[in-house]
Amino acid sequence: MLNSFDIVVIGAGIIGSSVAYYLSKEGYSVALVEKGDIANGTSSRCDAVALICDKKPGIDTAIGFKSIQLYKELAKEFSFDFEFFSRGSLYVCETDQELEIARGYVAQQVAAGYDMRMVDQQELPDIEPHLARDLKGGIWTEVDSTMNPYLVCYAFIEEAKKHGLTLFTNHEVREIIQAPDGRVESVKTDRTTIHTKRIVNCAGVWASKIGDMVGIDIPIRPRKGLILITEKTKKVVSQKVHEFGYMLSKFEDIHYKRNVSQLVEDHNIAFTIEPTEANNFLVGGHRAFKGYDIRSEHDVMRGIAERATRFLPILKDINCIRAYAGIRPWVVDHLPIVSEVEEVPGFYIASGHEGDGISMAPITGKMVTQLISNQETDFNIDRLNFSRYKNASLEQTV
Repeated sequence: MLNSFDIVVIGAGIIGSSVAYYLSKEGYSVALVEKGDIANGTSSRCDAVALICDKKPGIDTAIGFKSIQLYKELAKEFSFDFEFFSRGSLYVCETDQELEIARGYVAQQVAAGYDMRMVDQQELPDIEPHLARDLKGGIWTEVDSTMNPYLVCYAFIEEAKKHGLTLFTNHEVREIIQAPDGRVESVKTDRTTIHTKRIVNCAGVWASKIGDMVGIDIPIRPRKGLILITEKTKKVVSQKVHEFGYMLSKFEDIHYKRNVSQLVEDHNIAFTIEPTEANNFLVGGHRAFKGYDIRSEHDVMRGIAERATRFLPILKDINCIRAYAGIRPWVVDHLPIVSEVEEVPGFYIASGHEGDGISMAPITGKMVTQLISNQETDFNIDRLNFSRYKNASLEQTV
């Protein structure tokens, strides 16, 4: 049959590209369908790190750690360079209370076997000389890594093409055709029809719109983040650096109030900075529910600059050349959905990673392939199953 594939993957961002790669490598005929171009959405408007330091103890950290190990292997195997570097990362604590919370967090992660350690106030300048001198200490995580998100997506796709991947860019999915028993049969785009018995929804912040096409409610909401880009300059930091308050802003169930300005509080801003290979620096961060709006906001930019110069005073003398905003696929329990949907045979979801799409892309692609192939997954992913929402209230005050 013309335009017939074993599997259709919807979305050519970091998750869809990874899923398409691992499925193609496994021997499936795969169509990767994208309404725009490769890395056209969240993956082009994000930071560039794979971290475990910003994850809760448990499966969140475990799959993040495994993903970084996979990145190390892929960086050696792929012919397409995606600028992968294991630089480590540094959390910094502003208060004694934050330092105590950090000690408890590190104790849990070390007990689970992860290489993290506390850094005292005297050691901070040795690691990052430009940090403010009144910071109390921090956490250093050796395994945390950086890469270029654009290039990662292209690398996955170029390698997948070697295994037969067919790419459909500028094809917007309009309809999913189902058999009388609910099983998927084909995907209709604005340009063609693609026949298949399996679909993987990797549409990220648009995953719920794809879910609507098969009559299911996928509880993913867009959560906005804004990043400033500095001019090319001397080395400000050598690795990812962020305030411990970043974790406290990421997870609403961690109850801690920072002593920050009303501007910073109102816009849920927490300091983060990372170097790029071009000698610019990405400065954030920010989390807000603004629908699908990706416009840069002046007040948010001011708040990010205020918070950044508190931790790195040297930034006061460095120009910001532009800003960009992106939206992340947020779910209330901060765990991605990696699952077949029982009510729709042949329909899978791999979405909802929020700001961890870069971190978790390789392991997500691998586990989706294991699910479809009826293989044992690298991790017990019952907690990632779509069915967890059937009896759960997803109401959230934001």
